[in-house]
Amino acid sequence: MRDWQAVKGLQVAIDGPSGSGKGTVAADLASEIGLPVLDSGLLYRFVAAMALARDVDLNHADQLAALSIDLVPQMDWRPDGIWFEGENYDEQVRGEEVGAGASKVAACGQVRANLLDVQRQRAASGCIMDGRDIGSVVLPDAQAKFFLTASLRERARRRWAQYKDKHTDTDLEQVLMELKMRDQRDAERQHAPLRQAEDAIAIDSTTLRADEVVDRMLGVLERRKLIVTTA
Repeated sequence: MRDWQAVKGLQVAIDGPSGSGKGTVAADLASEIGLPVLDSGLLYRFVAAMALARDVDLNHADQLAALSIDLVPQMDWRPDGIWFEGENYDEQVRGEEVGAGASKVAACGQVRANLLDVQRQRAASGCIMDGRDIGSVVLPDAQAKFFLTASLRERARRRWAQYKDKHTDTDLEQVLMELKMRDQRDAERQHAPLRQAEDAIAIDSTTLRADEVVDRMLGVLERRKLIVTTA
């Protein structure tokens, strides 16, 4: 096994639809090259969670924008989650209701604009960031960009398996339908829609294990001399 070290300030953008394996791959790649992982989706989940807690209308863009402006100076986005008032909100933002709300929050252009500087500032010293518009909008100058995808049914199967692991009784076909709707919302939203950046490398993970995807990414980073071996 080779030990890798990332060049100073390396930014790796991993985009893709829900269920494509971005989070797993980002974490595994990070452990290989020693960079922190920043999940941009947590930002929108956090705003959604706070909106639900404060009875802010998730369909009211102006209210969501005002809430995000209020939250940004107070929150601390770290690789281990979002910290607010001394508490890690990682667990609070993982629920299905919050996830559905995050999709609405992410469609609000002003919220996205309010969170853009936060993402760029955190990435300045180097990171792996995953999301849906990282390579196309958030980090357009990232040295490496990947677009990870998989078939709709495979992504639904993975999500369904996650629900089963959490002892959540969910029908596979229902999960598939929800993912299809989420894909449509992400692709058709007016602000920063889900799309592959022109200079991103597409990887279809339908029949690949996470470690096989990571190996492909390592190969790209090595060829570009963005990682060097320490052994």
